[in-house]
Amino acid sequence: MKFSLQAQDGASKARAGLLETDHGTIQTPIFMPVGTAGTVKAVHQRELKEDIKAQIILGNTYHLYLRPELPVLQKAGGLHKFNGWDKPILTDSGGYQVYSLAGTGRKINEEGVVFKSHIDGSIHTFTPEGVMDIQRAIGADIIMAFDECTPYPCDYGYARKSMEMTHRWLQRCCQRFDSTAPHYDYQQTLFPIVQGSVYKDLREQSAKFIADQGREGNAIGGLSVGEPAEIMYELTEVVCDILPQDKPRYLMGVGTPANILECIALGVDMFDCVMPTRNARNGMIFTTEGIINIKNEKWKDDLSELDINLGGYVSTTYSKAYLRHLIKSGEMLGAQIASVQNLTFYLWLVNTAREKILDGSFLPWKEQMVIKLMQRL
Repeated sequence: MKFSLQAQDGASKARAGLLETDHGTIQTPIFMPVGTAGTVKAVHQRELKEDIKAQIILGNTYHLYLRPELPVLQKAGGLHKFNGWDKPILTDSGGYQVYSLAGTGRKINEEGVVFKSHIDGSIHTFTPEGVMDIQRAIGADIIMAFDECTPYPCDYGYARKSMEMTHRWLQRCCQRFDSTAPHYDYQQTLFPIVQGSVYKDLREQSAKFIADQGREGNAIGGLSVGEPAEIMYELTEVVCDILPQDKPRYLMGVGTPANILECIALGVDMFDCVMPTRNARNGMIFTTEGIINIKNEKWKDDLSELDINLGGYVSTTYSKAYLRHLIKSGEMLGAQIASVQNLTFYLWLVNTAREKILDGSFLPWKEQMVIKLMQRL
């Protein structure tokens, strides 16, 4: 993998770059649609490419390991060939899913994590070494180190111990990754993850440790788990100021469109979140003029396009009234249209941010756009 910076905004810390992988080049800043079980929910690969213009998508190590299981993926030749997506893929390590399994008998210790499958209750163990092997088998271009995502709130003592264990796990991940080869005919790269909960000194310590590992890219985890946005922004800036300038920075699980713009301004290059598709299924529609609750009565007879400014098939073919009808009726097509619309908006947002960084007008545009994104139409 190769990363090159093309521009730095003069009025903020926003940057534009190119991230080159064996499955294609990614223009940053970038938003990565989440394909938990090998699919971005309700969206065809053709729509991802042609309408949404996604450049990279995510897969989920925990879910893919449990189903369809590794032998199936390996027989197919990896996730790219299994799901028909020939552009870059990133897989998370399963650490967040382990975090979300709290209260189900999950046990965390120095060796790794023992957990029950949400599918059939069977017992499984994830170790740093095992998670590297699993992600080798899945075959993503970018794979994540195994970490513990601490909850919010979290006391300082637990946050420190968890961070230190995540660092030890990282060293084991690096050793295993560096001593094994890709399963398929392309290279993979490993991103470490900064932790430390909401404590500035722990975040600084973790960011320095992660930077010292010298990997090709770095991630920031454990934010957007319930803490106030102002704390997320403060800690993101602290970490970005420490992580290497010449390597991509990935803020995991973030977030709202406004969150993304604010964190681009702080120096983040890569984002992912389930919000555009999850909220789409519940009738929240993101547009260039603001956010719509399509279930509201006011849209019942509004025959205007979903978003004439956005362009694209879905945004200009279907009306607000028609989408409201589908969502209210529980029709599957409603979730499909809404998901494509929201993802198209998210990719438009980061692509436009990139254009503004390149032409030197990012900050005023960002400030105007954040105001729009606070509106409920």
